[in-house]
Amino acid sequence: MTSARVTVYAAIAANAGIAITKLVAAALANSSALFSEGLHSLVDTGDGLLLLLGLHLSRRPPTPRHPYGHGAEVYFWSMVVAMSVFGMGGGVSIYEGIHHLSESRTPGSAALSYGVLAIAFVFEGISWVVSLRGFRRVRGTRGVWEAIERSKDPTTFIVVLEDAAALVGILLAAAGITLARWLDAPVFDAVASILIGVLLLAVGAILGRETWSLLLGESAARAVVQSIRDLARAQPGVRDVRMPRTMHLGPELVHVDLDVWLDPSSNAEEISRRIEAAVQERHPQVRRVSFRFPGSPAGSEMTSSS
Repeated sequence: MTSARVTVYAAIAANAGIAITKLVAAALANSSALFSEGLHSLVDTGDGLLLLLGLHLSRRPPTPRHPYGHGAEVYFWSMVVAMSVFGMGGGVSIYEGIHHLSESRTPGSAALSYGVLAIAFVFEGISWVVSLRGFRRVRGTRGVWEAIERSKDPTTFIVVLEDAAALVGILLAAAGITLARWLDAPVFDAVASILIGVLLLAVGAILGRETWSLLLGESAARAVVQSIRDLARAQPGVRDVRMPRTMHLGPELVHVDLDVWLDPSSNAEEISRRIEAAVQERHPQVRRVSFRFPGSPAGSEMTSSS
């Protein structure tokens, strides 16, 4: 089982139980903030299932209609997750908070509210630690935001951001309930719900921005692009190689376009095989390499794939 799947399964297991508990407690305690947190966990559960669907569909083999495979399924379903967090999580939480501003009532059963939030914090924390460990293996020595921007697999950071938002949301809900009871001002419970909604809007916007970029087709990492050029230029008979054009068609699927200038006596087909073998040995994620040989009498274009 891959690290991404372990992270997603852990998140689903935590969020499913927490969502039901929060929503039941919200109904009994009449807390807007607790309801927003329950909705948050419910959305996170659905998002985990969508990510699993994307991971499953992305493993389908190429077909005549989709000759490059289905790796981009991960990007599509990750975008659906981003819209879900933004609209269902953020939008509904803000609406719930505004609604309770006009019909505010002090949350009841403090022990129930705090107990549910404490249990939720523990389980969300465990899920966050699991997802963070997987993300650390991917990001290496890079900073968090740099790793998110450069990542080609959104499942590595979606769960991390969702779980982090869940932990912050629990603290906001606890603060809102506490202020509402201590000051006998139910407005704080409603404000906490609105703040949780704003938090989810921000997380949804970040996820949407990064996934949108992947859907458009991001280049491989700069180090990979330079490495491909160096490997091609090192082959006997190659005079020069233009900086490769690359595009991720999935987290582990890269297409490469190479413009190669050859010595007059070189065999284009033989050199293309050598370049392809060297590139795929160093970078297994490169599945297809397309060649152009400007000015070569042997031919102008050639495409190969693993």
